[in-house]
Amino acid sequence: MKSILIKQVLCNGTLSDVLIEGEVFSMIDTHIETDAELIVDGKGKAVLPPFYNGHTHAAMTLLRGYADDLPLFTWLSKYIWPLEAKMTADDIYWGTKLAVLEMIKSGTVFFNDMYWHDDATILAVEEMGVKAAIGMPLIEATGKKNIDYCFERLDSLTRQGALPRNVQVTVAPHAIYTVGETLFKKCVEYAERKGLVLHTHLSETQQEVDDCIKKYGMRPVEWLDSLGALQPNLVAAHVIHVNDKEMDLLAENKVTLVHNPVSNMKLGSGVFPSAALLDAGCRIALGTDGCSSNNNLDMREEMKTAALLAKCHYRRPELLPAETLYRMCNLNCSEAFHLQSGTIEVGKKADALLIDITDERMVPCHNLISNWLYSAESSIIDTVICNGDILMQHRHVHDEEEILDHAAQCAYNLKNKLKP
Repeated sequence: MKSILIKQVLCNGTLSDVLIEGEVFSMIDTHIETDAELIVDGKGKAVLPPFYNGHTHAAMTLLRGYADDLPLFTWLSKYIWPLEAKMTADDIYWGTKLAVLEMIKSGTVFFNDMYWHDDATILAVEEMGVKAAIGMPLIEATGKKNIDYCFERLDSLTRQGALPRNVQVTVAPHAIYTVGETLFKKCVEYAERKGLVLHTHLSETQQEVDDCIKKYGMRPVEWLDSLGALQPNLVAAHVIHVNDKEMDLLAENKVTLVHNPVSNMKLGSGVFPSAALLDAGCRIALGTDGCSSNNNLDMREEMKTAALLAKCHYRRPELLPAETLYRMCNLNCSEAFHLQSGTIEVGKKADALLIDITDERMVPCHNLISNWLYSAESSIIDTVICNGDILMQHRHVHDEEEILDHAAQCAYNLKNKLKP
């Protein structure tokens, strides 16, 4: 069994030795004597839970900086969807590897993805060593043949032994404005029968709400409730334009909401009602969304933005304290996807960051988590561990130069496909 012993690292407020055996934390004590395969010097470092990205479209790294500063529906219909239609499985493979490289270097070990060519995404995740929940978007306009293929693919991937150990699949109806009642019900029933997460975009814009009321005579959350979609397995991204009744429905049904502050602000979608949703008892995770609407995958930056947005919007500086936000970035998302991780404790999956607490941004250290949220940035991450495997050490990730070269070439070729 592989083993890693991290010596004299700041862990949960105390200088400790941390032993990882296999995929889990097996012992945390002030002093551990054992013949571990690898000894890591923790001097000047703290061990912290990593980030779990609750909503993204990983391969959209290839679209980073393309079609910025536009409203959501114009951005999607005139620019993003036409370019995405030109993407091949190879593009998605390298775009995902670029995304995972960025995630590792900024401390993320899990992401919840919605994108086409899931086989390419799964291969990239397996090779890079992170964890992911992967779903192909179900959209009515893609036609019956494509929708049937998505369900056939889910059937295949949910068979015993079909997936790598770090990957789970989700059922991913894109949104209420791209999926009708019959198909959405089928997604709900399939996810429930198979025990899968149901992942969708929800109440992202006011237009979405207005159109839903016009079409169905009810608001988006109410409509999903009428379909039986509001369940603990539902992970809903954005959830900006909701009223008190909808918030209560989301809380009562234990839906996980994914707040994407940078993307929402950049697209002018509105402000996530964090205070009201927390008061209602909702479970909230954080996500970056895709790189074409963020434009990065840095969850620490997302955490800081979420904090400042809430404090400014509500004019309440006590809102979303550092510890609450950090739980949103790891433990809350881990629970939604049954990852058995998100904290540094014996028996949990060994996901961890080693951060440099001697960096000038971390000195003095009155409050470690507060410093990590408000003062630091991702360059202070020295080491990233996922399921007991070291993915980055001394800020180097295996094959990072090759990934950058291939992804840049894919993006160049892709944009040229649109030229007349």
